[in-house]
Amino acid sequence: MIRVETSIVVDAPIETIFDLARDIDVHTRTVWKHTKERAVAGRTSGKIERGETVTFQATHLGVRQKLTSEIVEFDRPRRFVDRMVRGAFKSMRHEHDFVQIGGGAQTLMKDTLTFSAPLGPLGRLVERIILRRYMTRFLEDRNRALKKLAEGMAAKGSVQR
Repeated sequence: MIRVETSIVVDAPIETIFDLARDIDVHTRTVWKHTKERAVAGRTSGKIERGETVTFQATHLGVRQKLTSEIVEFDRPRRFVDRMVRGAFKSMRHEHDFVQIGGGAQTLMKDTLTFSAPLGPLGRLVERIILRRYMTRFLEDRNRALKKLAEGMAAKGSVQR
């Protein structure tokens, strides 16, 4: 099992970045373009809520795949957790945590992704050699795109408080 942790400070209110992070339309716009990720089942647009599922179809590492996640914890605007219910991994859990800092003008966004690859010893080898770095880059790149979007909204004064 691999655990990946990332964090980034966003110059925007906590509610803004929380809602952007759970918005399906924003998700598909802020992930790598070459994956051609799109929502194909469950909630396919708008802000996902506790108990809802989303199925994303994308191409990762040259393999076209689907992954269905369910929101299993939801505490707006501080935390939400999604858990894979179907997909290529043996297991996957993604914790999204948000902490208001700087008197409310900034938010610390933290991601904790825990996953296991299938295929026993071979899967564990792939986790360590390929997947840890790949998933870290995926989260960091997406978080930079979310930061840019949220800070652009904050600069225009179109943020949610």
